[in-house]
This record gives sequence, structure tokens and C-alpha cells, in this order.
Amino acid sequence: MTTASPGFHGRRPAAADSSRIPPGQHLTTAFPVLSAGPTPHTPLDEWTFTVRGAVDRTVSWTWEEFLALPSRTFTTDIHCVTRWSKLDTVWTGVAVDTLLAGLDFTAAYAVAFCDGGYTTNVPLADLRGDRAVIAHRYDGAPLEAEHGGPARLLVPHLYFWKSAKWIRGIELRDDDAPGFWERYGYHNYGDPWQEQRYSGD
Repeated sequence: MTTASPGFHGRRPAAADSSRIPPGQHLTTAFPVLSAGPTPHTPLDEWTFTVRGAVDRTVSWTWEEFLALPSRTFTTDIHCVTRWSKLDTVWTGVAVDTLLAGLDFTAAYAVAFCDGGYTTNVPLADLRGDRAVIAHRYDGAPLEAEHGGPARLLVPHLYFWKSAKWIRGIELRDDDAPGFWERYGYHNYGDPWQEQRYSGD
């Protein structure tokens, strides 16, 4: 079952913001919530983040070890496939580049796997080069569970379903493998500027 919060009927962007709003999107100042099931609440002393798959070795961090990794805080716009966009959101997280540092692999794809069984696939190139983080704070505060806390993938240049909530790790793959929404007909890549919402777009 899909659950949603109020806020999906955003206002049209002001002219000054129009260049930052992809086609078919509306600006919102809210932070709508859309989930494919109930919100997981994993105790932090049981939480781990793992990189596995087509890599020379599996690596894993506890919550304390994860928070000790170098983090960065940045401001970015986000765009949901349900047609809302939110500008100037502020996140803190660990770059995927940091998590992959020192590992040997030739994989071209990644699948994010999460509490609750959710997955999403992303070309590895879209997670590297400082393009994606595992975010653990939003707007200066710990990331709330309804927004994917304690940590979520953040890939802001793609539709927001690619920024998987409640992430627990990344599986590196030599071949592509559709994730949860991709198997239900969402676009395999999800570029908001190309309106890649559904398969065939």
C-alpha cells in the first residue's frame, strides 16, 4: 500500500524559480511523504551500512562508524515523480565516493537495498564523482524516519524515488537489475529534465 502526506498540490513556481523546475513539476514549500509501505524503525545499535556484490571485499559500518566518516553539508533541489519540486533543501551525508574508496571493482551498476525490502537501481557513474551521498541529516537535524532516516540515499539529479529511503547498503553489479518501482513500470533511469517518469518516456 502506498501512503502519502498532504502537500502534493504545490503552487506554480515564480518566474525567478522557473529555470530550476523541470517540465511538468510544481514548486512546493512542504516536504511531502510518499512510501510504498510502513515506515521502518531500525534501532541504531542494530543498523549497519554494507557495500557488497561485484567488489573485491564486502565492507560494513555500524552507525557510530558511519557517523565518524567524513561528511559534507550542501544545498540542492529535489524533484519527485509525483510532480512536486522543492528548492534549496539542505542535507548532510557521507559521499558514496568515500564509501567506495580503497575498494577494487569494475562494476558499472549499483542497487541500493533498504529496510522494508525496497530497492532501486542506479548506474554507478551517477553515484560517483560527488554526485550522491548517504544522507543522515536534513536541514540541520537528524533525518526523520518518515523522510528515510536514519539514512537515505540522495541522488538529487534524478527523480526522488531513486533517493532510496532507509538505506542499508549498496550492491555493486556488472549488469543492471531493476529495483522495486522500476519493476512496476517506472523509468529505469529517471531524469526529471527529460520527464523520464515511466517506462517508455
